[in-house]
Amino acid sequence: MRHILYLITLGMIAFASCQQKTEAPSYSLEDMKTLYKAAPEGVETRWASAENPNAEKGKGAMTNKGAKGDAYTLIDAHTTKVIFDQKGAGVITKIWSANSALWSAENRRKVKIEMYWDDAKKPAVSVPFSDFFGIGLGLMRPFECELFASPEGRSHNCFIPMPYRTAARIEIVNESDDIIMFYYKVDFVKVPKLADDVLYFHAYWNREERTKLGEDFQILPRVEGRGRFLGTNIGVIGDPVYKGSWFGEGEAKIYLDGDKEFPTLAGTGTEDYIGTGWGQDEFANMVQGSLVSDKAHDIYAFYRYHIKDPVYFHKDCKVTIQQMGNAPRARLREMRKNGADLKVLWSYVEKDGMNASKRYLDMENPPKLEDDDFPNGVSTTFYRRDDVSATAYFYLDKPESNLPAIQSAEERVAKMTEKVFQYTK
Repeated sequence: MRHILYLITLGMIAFASCQQKTEAPSYSLEDMKTLYKAAPEGVETRWASAENPNAEKGKGAMTNKGAKGDAYTLIDAHTTKVIFDQKGAGVITKIWSANSALWSAENRRKVKIEMYWDDAKKPAVSVPFSDFFGIGLGLMRPFECELFASPEGRSHNCFIPMPYRTAARIEIVNESDDIIMFYYKVDFVKVPKLADDVLYFHAYWNREERTKLGEDFQILPRVEGRGRFLGTNIGVIGDPVYKGSWFGEGEAKIYLDGDKEFPTLAGTGTEDYIGTGWGQDEFANMVQGSLVSDKAHDIYAFYRYHIKDPVYFHKDCKVTIQQMGNAPRARLREMRKNGADLKVLWSYVEKDGMNASKRYLDMENPPKLEDDDFPNGVSTTFYRRDDVSATAYFYLDKPESNLPAIQSAEERVAKMTEKVFQYTK
């Protein structure tokens, strides 16, 4: 009897061992970063493109007997094209497109890219097409950074990993009046299972054609859940009434896990947030850059990504940037006479030989610009109102967020031709 029980026990252990071995291994995004490591069983590389829309095994380059056949697809005006539709678990590893250089700058904002994870009803990503790929204002510039690249200013590349557990769908929504030629390729890996701590990618776009005086612009309204703020690209179009002054005194603020009136993280100025100082010219670094700095027309497009300095949140997160400028007293007087909507803010520097001190103004009762005791100090800061837009990138522990929907195509392009497109390509 003991012998029989012993054999039964051994059989149960062996069965449990077999069951454990056949369970699908979870896939970590770290596996991709180790170049010499073999892929786990069940991990397969695929490309979805016009040549093989469903990314099926052994079915690429079939449209012209192996020769180049379907390099692009056409999307009619006011229609939606699904360019990626997969079931099961996987990770999108790269998205490439080389079309918007052929579109008008207006259409780059009228066409939007939307992404859905795990059959969610609401898109996790809903952003104007070219704004999504790292440069704002519907513009094209050559650059490369950690998350995006446009080698010659003629294409778009995104390298952000985008995991999904049961399904993924990417749509191109053409809200323009034109038929568009659309080149694309979506690289991804099919995986048996994702690790439990893998988050979903999201992106949110917002524009205020004229910000409110004294109120911070919301790069990312308060999003609820657990996740990581990846960063942002921002576009600023200065109001001509402030011409001759500097727009970028505003501090970036990041409110984490229940912060209300004041944030946990605060910067020291707009150009400081993107790693430079004393104004900003044009540059492109791996995690920070200023791709457009047109001081003549007060047009700016810049980015900052938190790759090496992660911003985590466990309950909620909100990201804003103050709407502040800087000018000497004489220029402030001119702007006020010309009807500029502004409010003098905080400080100027008093110098006495080698010594200097900062003086803060009374926020409730600041001195008038005409007062003799209001000197021409080197740092006179004021609230101002400009046209500001931004794309926020973040990961979240769920495929849908509580954020509002994107603005209409008309709102996205309102007055852009006279403000930007006539000056830039």
